[in-house]
Amino acid sequence: MRLFIAVSLPSEVRDRLQRDGGALRAASLPVRWVSSEALHLTLKFLGEVAETRLAEIEGAMTRVAGEVAPFQLELRGLGAFPNVRNPRVIWVGVQAPPELARLAAGLEEGMAGLGFPREDRPFSAHLTLGRAERAARAGDFRPLAGLVADFPFRAEVEARSADLMRSHLSPRGARYERVLAAPLAGPPPRGSLPGYTGQ
Repeated sequence: MRLFIAVSLPSEVRDRLQRDGGALRAASLPVRWVSSEALHLTLKFLGEVAETRLAEIEGAMTRVAGEVAPFQLELRGLGAFPNVRNPRVIWVGVQAPPELARLAAGLEEGMAGLGFPREDRPFSAHLTLGRAERAARAGDFRPLAGLVADFPFRAEVEARSADLMRSHLSPRGARYERVLAAPLAGPPPRGSLPGYTGQ
C-alpha cells in the first residue's frame, strides 16, 4: 500500500479551487494538473507500507492528533517552487496557526519512531496544483507571473483530523482513498477566543 498522511479538503473547496484555476489550465502551460479529487495538504509521506502495519500507524497518529486542537487553515495565494520563471511545482499557499506545524512535527516524530525515514527538508504547508512536465523549458512559463498576480481563490477550512490516505497509481493519474482518520482532540490553545470548544 502506498500511503501518506494529509489534511483533507471539503469537496466544495476543492471544486471552487478547480473553477478559480480555470485560467491556469487554459493557458497551455506544460503542466500536469492535479484533479479536484486529489487536492489535499500533505503532512507526511510514508511510501510503500505493508497492510499489517496499519494498526501501529493508526496508534501513533491517534496519539499525536489527540494532543492537537482543531484549527483553521486559510488557503490563498499562488506560487511556485523554486520560482515562477522556471517552476517544478505550482501551489496554493496555506496560512495556519502553530497547531499545523505541531501536528506535522508530531507526525514526523511518531512515524520516525516506527522506522519511517525523516524528511530531509523542513515542512512547508502548500497545496500542489500541478507539476511541470519534464520537457518544459523556462520560456514556456512566461504567462505564469500574470496568472499568479490575478489568482482569485481564497477559502477557510477547519482541520478536524489527520487522514491516512492510500494512493492508487495508474496511467490515468493517481486516485486517493482515505484509509482512516485520527481526530484532532487536543485542548484549545491558550488565548483562544471565548466560547471556543474545539468541536
